[in-house]
Amino acid sequence: MSRSEQSTKLDLERIVFIGRSYREYLDMFSLSVEELKGKKILDCPAGACSFTALGNQLGLDITACDIAYYHAGEDLENKGLKDIVHTMEQLEKVKEKYKWDYFKDIDSLREYRLNALKDCANDMRESSERYIPVTLPTLPFRDGEFDILLSAHFLFTYADRIDYEFHITTLNELLRVSKEEIRIFPLVDLTGERYEHLNIIVKYLESMGCSVEEVKVSYEFQENANSMLRIIKGK
Repeated sequence: MSRSEQSTKLDLERIVFIGRSYREYLDMFSLSVEELKGKKILDCPAGACSFTALGNQLGLDITACDIAYYHAGEDLENKGLKDIVHTMEQLEKVKEKYKWDYFKDIDSLREYRLNALKDCANDMRESSERYIPVTLPTLPFRDGEFDILLSAHFLFTYADRIDYEFHITTLNELLRVSKEEIRIFPLVDLTGERYEHLNIIVKYLESMGCSVEEVKVSYEFQENANSMLRIIKGK
């Protein structure tokens, strides 16, 4: 790891290593396996999600990248187990802000999160080349290297921590490494409010020649987090 990587990577204690399941990804991004076959896919940032692990088992070509991957897999798995315990404790206090139909209760949610972490950790051990450490807004990939790029629970979600300029710089980098399209979920911040600069960002993307649409999806756990942004690159 270079000195610059060492200086920019997050301390492990500041990383929340929790992930969504493969099934959640298909629902969050309104995708089918058939749509993804034959495509090169990037999950950015991927965290402890099992999309890469289970997708590749099904013959898909998925790469995961995240700042967390600078850390050893065993350390991340242990951190993930602690984070799941902490998150479930916090959710008990704010259950009313979530919809309990996708997951019937906190025990069901816990099982999903533990399974996703286990699948991710096992795949990191067996296929470490799929898990690339990155520090956004810079990605170590070639122009147009991926057909489809999926980005969940980062842009827009952490609007209280990452500013508008960072969003634009990151989107430019996601566009650079994408050949066909980008899908971003959700369009709300941690309070459930629509990202305040979303309309400006849509206009910016359209000015870059992209076709942009908000798509309602079947997945909704956090209230109001039920739409994704689909960005089709211009020719």
